[in-house]
Amino acid sequence: MTAASGMEWLKSVKGVILDMCGVLYDSGEGGGQAIPGSIEAVKRLMASGLTVRFCTNETQNTREQFVQRLRVMGFDISVSHVFSPAPALVRIIRERRLRPHLLVHDGLTAEFEGVDTRLTAEFEGVDTSNPNCVVIGDAADKFSYQNLNEAFRVLIGQEKPLLFSLGRGRYYKETDGLKLDVGVFMKALEYAGDVQAEVVGKPSADFFGTVLKDMSLQPHEVVMIGDDLVNDVGGAQSCGMKGIQVRTGKYRPSDEQHASVRADAYVDDLAAAAHAILTVH
Repeated sequence: MTAASGMEWLKSVKGVILDMCGVLYDSGEGGGQAIPGSIEAVKRLMASGLTVRFCTNETQNTREQFVQRLRVMGFDISVSHVFSPAPALVRIIRERRLRPHLLVHDGLTAEFEGVDTRLTAEFEGVDTSNPNCVVIGDAADKFSYQNLNEAFRVLIGQEKPLLFSLGRGRYYKETDGLKLDVGVFMKALEYAGDVQAEVVGKPSADFFGTVLKDMSLQPHEVVMIGDDLVNDVGGAQSCGMKGIQVRTGKYRPSDEQHASVRADAYVDDLAAAAHAILTVH
């Protein structure tokens, strides 16, 4: 049986969206490490004529820092082809004239405060004085009681509390094991503040729509490849795309018996996914 058996629908695919952490690499000490076969798989996909974009909920670094780390690993990726939640949220904050209280990783703060003049103008000049909303990202060790309580106080002090979450993942994988993700702490603030967060990033339809617009493709022409069954695969399927789950990263065998989300295909890793796609192209 070939890698593409049962995946004839791949013939209509013109574009590929790749999740990053857990698909291309596992994060961790020293910047993480590439998953075996993923560097070559990305090269093959990008050389095939298919439109390739990268979609991540990474919120511990700016896109520039993130892409530079991947280049060190051996990936040849352009910043303009990477879509992450922070720039999208900055646009929303500006359009709605909001002043956010930021509970985010130190590596991301420059996206909002404009302290690094090398960053593009879209990240500069966000007013964080007298906040009237809360932004939560993967703050890692900054998710202390004190910091969460401070965010809660901002929410509870508003007549109409407004909470933004950069993704809603439950956990992710680093080289030393699984780690709690932003969605866990988002739920705590939702419960305490009696508010429903506005999620920016996967699985938001608006977020996926931005990527599709950049690709100039229709949803049925694109396949999403990710390790997160609900946020990667399920989110893409909700937008009309196909979804492939790789058995790397945060994948658990129980994903293949999930009650409400089923991938269009399950493959061992990105190398296998690329082989299946290119076999029919």
